[in-house]
Amino acid sequence: MTADYLIVGQGIAGSVLAWTLHRRGKKVVLVNSSHLPSASLAAAGIFNPLTGKKLVRTWKADQLFPFLTAFYGEVERELKIPLLHFSNIYRPFRSVEEQNSYLAQTSDSSIGRYVAESVDNQQYQPYIHNPFGGLEVTRSGWVDVPVFLNAIRLFFQEQNRYIETDFDAKGIEIRANGVLWQEGVYDKIIFCEGPHAHRNPLFDWLPYNPVKGQVLDVTMDNYPVTSIVNQGAFIMPVESNRYRIGATYTWHDIDWQTTEDGKAFLQQKVQGLLKVPYRIVGQRVGIRPATKDRRPLIGLHPAHPAVGIFNGLGTKGVSLAPYFADQFADFLEGRKELDPEVNIERSFSLYYSGKNVG
Repeated sequence: MTADYLIVGQGIAGSVLAWTLHRRGKKVVLVNSSHLPSASLAAAGIFNPLTGKKLVRTWKADQLFPFLTAFYGEVERELKIPLLHFSNIYRPFRSVEEQNSYLAQTSDSSIGRYVAESVDNQQYQPYIHNPFGGLEVTRSGWVDVPVFLNAIRLFFQEQNRYIETDFDAKGIEIRANGVLWQEGVYDKIIFCEGPHAHRNPLFDWLPYNPVKGQVLDVTMDNYPVTSIVNQGAFIMPVESNRYRIGATYTWHDIDWQTTEDGKAFLQQKVQGLLKVPYRIVGQRVGIRPATKDRRPLIGLHPAHPAVGIFNGLGTKGVSLAPYFADQFADFLEGRKELDPEVNIERSFSLYYSGKNVG
């Protein structure tokens, strides 16, 4: 087999990049180990232009959000699957002080453009504790990540360009103008291995900072709220009577095990938010492929120009992946440079000062 690109890993990053390159007329082969635990399959898939306790605009929101809408909308149409679920995010104020602070911030047009002009707080009152009212973030929602990943896999399987196997980076032969793997010849190999990337000897020098996260799957019988609610924890409608509550963030005990501590933390968070009872029907865990400077890791290996990486998308993978996959594709085609904030050149000193020198 020969192809322009061999993409290793079929989470959000690998799937978005594979589709982006395919739509540009490139021949892409996807390699994946579907039995490995996946951060993407545990992800809620929320896209949110205003985050954090202080109502901070998401990095590059003005570029990311129009792009993600166009990208997932195109995938919906091409593959005939429901992916994009637009939903305002209701943020109840914790105090009068927070109310005043948030409302003052919305006078800044860079924040205000993502906030609804008026909010019907009464519709939430029977179900959500909101004594001080709240605001609604707009241009937000969620992507059905499992549906997206399954559709991309099926598409490449039908093209006979999907290989299910445990990939070992030591099994490739790197040449100046490409790579050889299992009798196949590829112009470039791009690693999109998510939280498993630290085991890759070609890129184990990069500054990964994985974050463990847990979410609860719950049912509620009397909760007609269709917006995502977020105050310390999010409550996201998924389908009839089914909801997701999340998420935890821990930088220790980085494993794929759900914990009672995680469950208790989310129950405590939602206790002061929800007025109606709920039943826990499942618990999920993921390891987010975050980085120490909270910016993606994208680019080509300092010693091997046929070897690249598209990783480190952290907690905002569904938002970041479409925009930066497009930028990476332009870079790979020699059309433009990568944004310095995401280019792995910013970490090349770690490579040259480490065990990989020479």
